[in-house]
Amino acid sequence: MSLYPILPRETTLSNLPLEHPSNAQDHITHLLSSSPRRLVVLDDDPTGTQTCHDISVLTVWDIPTLTAEFQSPTPGFFILTNSRALPPLDAEILIRKICLNVAAAAKETGHQDHVDIVLRGDSTLRGHFPLEVNVAESVFGPADAVILAPFFFQGGRFTIDDVHYVAEGDSLVPAGQTQFAKDATFGYRSSNLRDYVIEKAPGRFTPQQIHSVSLDDIRCGGAERVCERLLGFPGGGVVIVNAAAEEDMSVFVEGLLLASAQGARYIYRTGAAFVSTRLGITPKPPITATELNLAQPRKTGGLILAGSYVPKTTAQLKILTETRGGSPNALLSVIEMGVDELIASPESAAGLVTRVIQETEVNLNAGRDTLVMTSRALITGGDELSSLAIGARVAEALVRVLEGIEVRPRYIIAKGGITSSDAATKGLRMKRALIVGQAAAGVPLWRCDEPTSRHRGVPFVVFPGNVGSESTLCDLVAAWS
Repeated sequence: MSLYPILPRETTLSNLPLEHPSNAQDHITHLLSSSPRRLVVLDDDPTGTQTCHDISVLTVWDIPTLTAEFQSPTPGFFILTNSRALPPLDAEILIRKICLNVAAAAKETGHQDHVDIVLRGDSTLRGHFPLEVNVAESVFGPADAVILAPFFFQGGRFTIDDVHYVAEGDSLVPAGQTQFAKDATFGYRSSNLRDYVIEKAPGRFTPQQIHSVSLDDIRCGGAERVCERLLGFPGGGVVIVNAAAEEDMSVFVEGLLLASAQGARYIYRTGAAFVSTRLGITPKPPITATELNLAQPRKTGGLILAGSYVPKTTAQLKILTETRGGSPNALLSVIEMGVDELIASPESAAGLVTRVIQETEVNLNAGRDTLVMTSRALITGGDELSSLAIGARVAEALVRVLEGIEVRPRYIIAKGGITSSDAATKGLRMKRALIVGQAAAGVPLWRCDEPTSRHRGVPFVVFPGNVGSESTLCDLVAAWS
């Protein structure tokens, strides 16, 4: 396995070819206006909505709900699968069921020939690949190629010369050398996406079936060159998308739409940036507390739930607790749930949850922002499946806390993909929510106004575990206070 060097971020990006001068986003809007195709995004955790606004996310996938969504005028919609929290067999069963229902709803509404499926996954390459792609193709038929595009600018994820990098400070670190590659469930060794495909899908693709659209293609040739490259690849392979700026993704998507207009059909495994670009969504600034009309003076405190264990989350929690908590007159109350107590027995977990609910309600009623966090020592099992099971039990405890809180919080922030998914679907009983925008760069903000949901209309922040600087969480809580 090749070991790629860590690169200086600013120098590396400035030495790339100049970005293509065309206004690709306007061209995308024009192409989409005459396209009948609908984008259905199967999101393996809720953080994939982090570059979108004014579009729906579904947490259920029955045929009547899907049919209603196909009948809406929007260019696409999200379905929250949360499959990254599931073992492979359960994920396969789930994705197949969703795809079959999507196919049935599309047929019922006359869209059966105009559906594009995106398997939105982690921009640091964790998740069920190629399993989810294989299942989707088994339902919708083989595509001309699998598009692999993990680029995500706001999170500092860049693909250059087919190598995927994660920005850490002033450096670009090859993804296979980051803490994400050491994930207990979805670990990997490869930084070059060609090697990654072979590593994750042994026997599924040969090296000759893996192609790429380079930055030279995008920045020097533009959309026409991208289209030419896509149509020139032999069918049945994987196409890696190189991108180091948001305009790169726009140029690629314009070329992709040109190729699709000539009959090419693709299936997608991508990060969040591809989705918003393909939907024709232009960025807008983060939503402010004033825009949300948060009550002044405050009636109750905000609630922050944290279950993610990635190092960035732990660092963000440290800044938050040190800055706003820790003193008798602190602006933030901090409640820590010991993971060892949560997994010791059902009885010990139930007792801890009850105590945390009571303490949290007292704080919220007093107008204090309250952080409920799991202890930071990561406890894993002996293998991938047992590690997933421990994570599920921790997430379940946080959800039970949310379910038990009757006080309406000023806002809710859920930190981490599994935590935020379970908080939305189980704790708040959301079935369909509107993606309002972002609370901070790369941090989705949802609102659910359904009468059957709990705490309807309360701003709900889906805060990814690995997005933002060490101060981003603290800055958000301060801004909304």
